[in-house]
Amino acid sequence: MDAFDITASALTAQRLRMDTISSNLANVNTTRKADGSIGAYRRKNVVFAPILEDAGNQFGGSVGGSSLAGSMPLKAAKNGFSIGTDGRPLLTVGITHSEFGGAGVEVTQITDDDKTPMRLVYDPSHPDANKDGYVEMPNINVVTEMVDMISASRAYEANVTAMQSAKGMMQSAMEL
Repeated sequence: MDAFDITASALTAQRLRMDTISSNLANVNTTRKADGSIGAYRRKNVVFAPILEDAGNQFGGSVGGSSLAGSMPLKAAKNGFSIGTDGRPLLTVGITHSEFGGAGVEVTQITDDDKTPMRLVYDPSHPDANKDGYVEMPNINVVTEMVDMISASRAYEANVTAMQSAKGMMQSAMEL
C-alpha cells in the first residue's frame, strides 16, 4: 500500500503545481492587486519536499562487507557511502546517503518569485501607467510557464502509470 500513498502524494503535488501555473498564466496581464491597489501580480512557485520515514525500520537495515548474510548497524555516512561499525563500507538496502527513506512528496509552500524582475511596458494610455508612461507588468514568461506545465503534466502521467503498475502487481499477487 506504500506505493499507492507515495504516488498519490506525487499526484496531489503535481496537480497543485499545474493549478499554480494556470493561475500564473491567467494573471499574465494583471496590473492590480486583489485589494484594487496598483501593483503587478507576482509569479508563484510551488516548493516540494520529500516526506521521509525511518528506512531502517521499513527495509530491515543494512548488509555488511562482502558477506551478504549478516546485518550490521549504520555508524555514519562518509562520502555518500554508509560505513559499518567495523569501518567497512556497507551495501545498503533501501537506504541511500542517509538513514531515511522516501515516503512521498509534499508541497511545503507556494512562494512569490521575487528574483525575476517585473516587466516595464511603455503604454501612457494605460490607467496604471506611472508618470513616465510605463506600466509595471507581471514577471511571467508565457514560454517558461508552458514548459513548466508540460513538465508537471508529464510527471503527473508518470505517477498515474506507476500507480497502474502497482495496482497490476497487487492484482497478480492476489491471484497466486
